[in-house]
Amino acid sequence: MTTTAGPRTNWAGNITFGAPEEYRPASAGELRTVVARARQVRALGTGHSFNDMADSPGAQVSLAGLPPEVEVDSAASLVRVAAGLSYADVAVRLDRRGFALRNLASLPHISVAGSCATGTHGSGRANQNLSAAVAGLELVTAGGDVVELDRGDGTFPGAVVHLGALGVVTRLILEVVPSFEVSQRVYEGLPLDVLDDHFAAIMASGYSVSMFTDWRAPRLTQLWIKSLAEDGPPPIADEPWFTAAPAPSARHPVPGQSPETCTQQLGVPGPWFERLPHFKPEFTPSAGDELQTEYLLPAGQAVAALHALRQVSERIAGVLRICEIRMIAADELWLSPACEQDSVAFHFTWLPDTAAVLPVVSLLERQLAPFGPRPHWGKIFTTPAGELAGRYRRLPDFLDLARHYDPAGKFRNAYTARCLGR
Repeated sequence: MTTTAGPRTNWAGNITFGAPEEYRPASAGELRTVVARARQVRALGTGHSFNDMADSPGAQVSLAGLPPEVEVDSAASLVRVAAGLSYADVAVRLDRRGFALRNLASLPHISVAGSCATGTHGSGRANQNLSAAVAGLELVTAGGDVVELDRGDGTFPGAVVHLGALGVVTRLILEVVPSFEVSQRVYEGLPLDVLDDHFAAIMASGYSVSMFTDWRAPRLTQLWIKSLAEDGPPPIADEPWFTAAPAPSARHPVPGQSPETCTQQLGVPGPWFERLPHFKPEFTPSAGDELQTEYLLPAGQAVAALHALRQVSERIAGVLRICEIRMIAADELWLSPACEQDSVAFHFTWLPDTAAVLPVVSLLERQLAPFGPRPHWGKIFTTPAGELAGRYRRLPDFLDLARHYDPAGKFRNAYTARCLGR
């Protein structure tokens, strides 16, 4: 087991962790020992959260040193994976066995455990978030004990999106499907007014759809439509109202960034794991120097929310790199931002200036307040715990579950106090 002392930051560099030490155990036994002995502890994944969720007044523990397990059960269409692996690591090994995950986030660099713990999602009107694929998990609790949970347990929907408040997840069992191929096409310059009548049709035009705007003009800068290879071009391409032009060459969603870092476009079919993400795993994802915020709200409120954001578009544009709009299907996970509602997600990639960004984040929350927005747990938001509680029907049940697995508060930190009131 290795131990790291001294200052450490998250991926974006906007958070310097206060935990005095980070442990990197090489086995499950070493991990159990670290957790059992720690006064307080939090798990650290790949550091792609933009807030202090993974920090601790005690210790941090990384799962990156655990054996890189990927075990496929072909008969049951399941795969057991080590929690510290990234989706890029898992996807290649899955595809070699002829299997796939239904959905992937835009960044394949993120860890499986951290993504599922925060309700991270990809895109697709019929696709649930990444956490919804979890069929079982192994958890090291406060005393160093190992607990295995699956869908047969009544509290399982509360344990999947857990924000690190229940313990340290070491393994997950994920549902898989047969491998498939995807092609993606990028279109440019669709007027925002078109979305008033055709938002649903656009979002239904592909397996996974992403709209991008910089809010500097009333139009979509880009529209990425990822289709199953056998489906061919998106059906809306022949509609008279669809005035967007096909991009003549590869594009990056963030203005000024090289498309070399992005996955293959121009309708060229390829494996699911090389098309569903926006970015290639061998490059720094997105802009690399940024902050992020995201809110999910009921899908039926998408057009009304777009109009609310247009009212403050100048303020948004002043600190924005790009805004992405996606849909995600409902699930039953207690703390999932898409729990019990098909959702539209408004994602904001900001300039790396926290002081300038925070007032705009607060403004967004006021504009979106009538729609009950649920912030992505791993990004920047200012919504207080009291308001969050009103947007999650099962939050009291989750807090009971946290008290059950962590009665002394070993996994609590400033984030859980601020966001969960615990």
